[in-house]
Order: sequence, then structure tokens, then C-alpha cells
Amino acid sequence: MRRVVITGAGTVNPLAQDVDATYAAFAEGRCAIGTLDIRDLDRLSVKIGAQVKGWHPEQHFSRQTLPLLDRFAQFTLVSARQAIAQSGLQFDGALADRSGVVLGTAGGGLNTTDDTYRSVYAEGKNRVHPFVVPKLMHNAGASHVSIEFNLRGPSFVVSSACASSNHAMALAFQMVRSGAAEVMLTGGAEAMLSFGGIKAWEGLRVMSQEACRPFCLTRSGMVQGEGAAVFVFEDYEHARNRGAEILAEVAGAGMSSDASDIVMPSTEGATRAIGLALRDAGLAPEDVGYINAHGTGTAANDKSETAAIRTAFGAAAERVLVSSTKSMHGHLIGGTGAVELLACLMALRQGIIAPTVGYQRPDADCDLNVVPNMARQAKVTAVVSNAFAFGGLNAVLALRGM
Repeated sequence: MRRVVITGAGTVNPLAQDVDATYAAFAEGRCAIGTLDIRDLDRLSVKIGAQVKGWHPEQHFSRQTLPLLDRFAQFTLVSARQAIAQSGLQFDGALADRSGVVLGTAGGGLNTTDDTYRSVYAEGKNRVHPFVVPKLMHNAGASHVSIEFNLRGPSFVVSSACASSNHAMALAFQMVRSGAAEVMLTGGAEAMLSFGGIKAWEGLRVMSQEACRPFCLTRSGMVQGEGAAVFVFEDYEHARNRGAEILAEVAGAGMSSDASDIVMPSTEGATRAIGLALRDAGLAPEDVGYINAHGTGTAANDKSETAAIRTAFGAAAERVLVSSTKSMHGHLIGGTGAVELLACLMALRQGIIAPTVGYQRPDADCDLNVVPNMARQAKVTAVVSNAFAFGGLNAVLALRGM
């Protein structure tokens, strides 16, 4: 088995539009959740979210290209450009044939879908834009990345609700480790903050109208966000031979299915995924210094995830630091695991643990070291990132420092 390392990272998210500024926001405990700026806000009961503010797509794309790109694909491409620029890679010849892209998204081009439905059903128009299909398809972001950077290897999208990014990164990891690819661009993106996207989530009755407070006794539900993060996963020997800067090693991945309920999480399924990731990475529970929790701020998730961490980590659960950065950037649904992996990289590279902000009162059912409100300095050599999705689909990644 080959070793797999990360040699590039890029992001556009509610906290910032690059990696360094995102690290700074994590370290400051900055919260990007606020009142939404979208059409028909008055018809929504949930009026808050974490939007990417100050986004000017015309600064990143030509007038010819922009009509092809839904908001989620815009975030994807800019994040990929940053990641590839940091990696220093150029894809031509044999390397292009052995490099690909696998990304996660739950909704694909939902803004395009929402706008088109409005045009046809509300405004009564009989014609739609000719690029509606290439804009709304889930694989649009991955396809545009492969086209722009000449990635001719395996390229596709994973859609598994809130675990999409982690599933995508797990598959990218396995492809490079197995030798099926030399380099994979991976991560995820989402842009669901449209009237239809929020109205659908309102129906589930899991949304907060005030804030996201994971693991807190006064938590009142999840808050939606949007954005993307993309990483370069590369064979270690290939990266070393070309003198690349290595950000971290992807050490293991664990995936499981609850096979029980379409919306209620299972402690047992999450526990298995965590245990599989640790075993795959060759890590003991006491080796892990930080867990980026799924931590949605819902009563069901936070309690079941706490139980899963305590079961999987045993006595080490008393010591390991745990936080949910969704309290800052919101729940990016299919893109959430990718942005959260940045908090894991920050922990490994800078020794800074991103906090769980907005934390008010401890909950006896969520008795973890949740790093409340303020970032913490800690030397960690291994980290875990959890993602648990509706449908009972679980994906956990384990990283090591280099």
C-alpha cells in the first residue's frame, strides 16, 4: 500500500475565501452565521444561515464561462485553483492520465434548479436557459475542474447527504493508496442557500432560528451554510521526489451504514466508522489528539455522536479534544466535511484547536472536551474528522502530521 499525503488545499467558505484567512477565523472563534440575504426571505421561518459574503464571480471567471457555472461549481473551481497552485503540480503527459477528481455534493446546482423552477412555475415561462442541465448536474464542479486542469483519470461525484465530502475524500485516498491514481483532487462543495433549499430543510424541523450551538444544553438545531474546500491527495513518494511541501498524511478512512433509520442517527453505526478509520490508520485511540465532530447542534446527533466517541475511544475520550466548527461556518451539507478538514490541518500544522463557539451550558449527555468558545493551543500528531449523514451513511477520516 502506498502512503497518501496532502500537498495542496483551497477553500471558499462563509469565514473566508482562502485557507490562511480561514485558519485565522478558526483561531479567533469568528462566527459567520447571520441574517440571510436571499429572495423571498419573508416567506421563510428560518432566516439565518452562513453565506459566502462579498463573492464576486466575475472576478474569477470570464463572461463566456460564468453562464455555465452554478454557485457551487464556482466555489469548487476557485478552491481547486488555490489547492493546485499550492501543490505546484502541472498535469500533462502520463501524470494527467493518472490524476483525477472526486468531489462530494448533496444538492448540486440547487440555485440553478431554484431559479429555473421559479421561471417556469411562478413566472409562467415556457423556455429555460440552454445551459440549465450542465449547470445543475451534480458532476458539474468535478467536470469543470477536470477540464481546466487536464485531469484525465477517474473523475466523478459522490452524493451521500452530509457525508458526501468525507466519502469522496475516502475514495480519493483509497485510489491513490492502491495505485489506481497518482494524484486526486478531492473535497466537496455546496450552495443550498436559496428559497427552495432552505424551505425543504425547514420541513424537517431540525433548523435553529437563532444560532448553532453543538453539544450545548441550550442548542436548538442546525444552521445551513455554503462553500467548498478542495485538496490535493498525492502519492507520498511522488510528492517527496519532486520536493513538494507536505501538509499532512491521510492515514486512514472508515465507512459504515446504520441500516436502520432514514433520519435518526445510530450510535452503533458511527462507532463502527470511527473504529474502522482508526484501525485503517494503525492508530490507537490514545494517539488521537483532536476530533472534528459532525456536531450539528441537533439533539439527536450530538447525543449519539458523544456516545459513539465515548464507545470508540474508551478511556481516551476523557482526554481527546473535540470541537464542531459548524458553530462558526454552519452546516455545509455535502461540502461540510471538506471545510472541516481544514480545522484538522490547522490542528496538526499550527497546534491550534478550533473552538465550538456559542457554547453556553454543559449537557450531561454531551460530556466531551468541546473546546468551548475560545481556540486552544495543543500539540497533536493525529486527528479524526467525523461525518454522519441522513440515510445512516457514515464516513470518518484519520490524518497524521508530517
